[in-house]
Amino acid sequence: MSALLAKWPRTYHLPSSPGLQNDDRRHPDLSIFEGRAIVVTEKKDGEGATMTREVTYPRSPDGRYHSSRDMMKAFHAERAHLIPEDWRVSGEYMYARHSIPYTIANGNPLKAWFYGFGVWDEDNRLLPWDETLDVFGMLDIVPVREFHRGTWSQADIHRIAESMDPDIHEGFVVRITDAIDYPSGTGDAGRFFREIAKWVRRGHVRTDEHWSFRWRDEAGFRNELT
Repeated sequence: MSALLAKWPRTYHLPSSPGLQNDDRRHPDLSIFEGRAIVVTEKKDGEGATMTREVTYPRSPDGRYHSSRDMMKAFHAERAHLIPEDWRVSGEYMYARHSIPYTIANGNPLKAWFYGFGVWDEDNRLLPWDETLDVFGMLDIVPVREFHRGTWSQADIHRIAESMDPDIHEGFVVRITDAIDYPSGTGDAGRFFREIAKWVRRGHVRTDEHWSFRWRDEAGFRNELT
């Protein structure tokens, strides 16, 4: 697969993540974070989406059409010409409701249908976090919410985990603020980030069928904006 249409790599779970299941992977060595500047951002309950100058696609470039993604296509069309050649912009697409309702009644309505969390340059390198925010500003993209910035600390991670409300928050993601190369190698080394890890609520999938099968045009299957 070309770098231009690459998937967002998989993310290891933090050892304390309640959502760690049999088909997930626990981060093998958190020492990679020690002494590093990190940012902790909100993990929303949506669908991963990526934009290039030419196309937009869900986590997999060969994802099939789904009517809920029409809004994402319109969002991409408005700013595609501003995306640098051979760059990718990735984030969470929030139009369809998955397990968590983002609604006024639930106290967590959205600011936008798309929240950015990463930008890849022409060398397939994930930009440093502050440069990422600059690109989001240029493209008029709302970034995912920051919970914390600082030097890696297990105490800080525990504090953030304790603050999570599972009715409102899917979880959080920890990444180093420096640039990150696309994973390479065999096995997990070629599929998983090393410098990013996630904490996900327990039982994060709380519906009997996949959201794409129960999707309808009725408002009850959509999230809400403020």
